[in-house]
Amino acid sequence: MIIAVDGPAGAGKGTISEYLAMKFDLLYLDTGLLYRALAKVVIAEKIDATNTAAVANIALTIQVKDVEDHELRGEEIAAIASQVAILEEVRRILSELQRNFCYSVALPYKGAILDGRDIGTVVCPDADCKLFITARPEIRTQRRLLETQMRSDVSSEVVSSISQKITERDRRDSARKIAPLTPAPDAIIIDTSDLTIDEACTKAALYVEKCMLQLKGV
Repeated sequence: MIIAVDGPAGAGKGTISEYLAMKFDLLYLDTGLLYRALAKVVIAEKIDATNTAAVANIALTIQVKDVEDHELRGEEIAAIASQVAILEEVRRILSELQRNFCYSVALPYKGAILDGRDIGTVVCPDADCKLFITARPEIRTQRRLLETQMRSDVSSEVVSSISQKITERDRRDSARKIAPLTPAPDAIIIDTSDLTIDEACTKAALYVEKCMLQLKGV
C-alpha cells in the first residue's frame, strides 16, 4: 500500500504521516528532507543553486539514508532547498528516488507513506490513498513558533517574519511550473486548523482504513 500525503508547511502532514506509519506498519519518508540533504551539499561545496547541471549531479548522489542528518532543519539549508527544488532535472532525479523507495518496501512493513508537496500528483499519482493536509496561514504560523520553542509573547516582528516566510513559500510552491503544490483530484482534503493533533490523526486514519477496505473489495 502506498499513501501520499501532501500539503503546505505547518499544516501537520509530517505529524500525521508519522502517526499513520506507526499505526499501519508503513515505511515513512519525509521527501522534503531529500531536498534539504541536497541543499546541504550544495552549500558545503559552494555550488550556485541555480546551476542546474551541477546541482543535478549532486542530486544523483543523494540517498534516502541522508534524511537522518539532524542538521537539515536549519534556515540556510531550508532557503537553498527551496531554490534547488524548482529545478526540473533535480525534481526528476529525486522523484525517481522516492518512487524506488515506495516500490522496494519489504516485510515487516506493509507499504510506504510519503509526505511532501507533489506526492499524489507527480511522484506517486497511482498511490492507493491520497491525503492533502492544510490549515489557515495564521494557524501554521503559530505552529512554526511552537516548533522553534519560542515563547507565546515573542515580538510582533518575529511573528511577522515567520508569517511572511510561510506566505512566500506557499506562493512559490503553488506557482512553480514544475510539480506545483496542489491537491490531486482524488485526494482527501483535511483542514487541521481547528483540530487537535489527536483529532487530525484519527480523522486521517479513518480515511486510510476506508482506502484499505476498498482495496480489499469490501
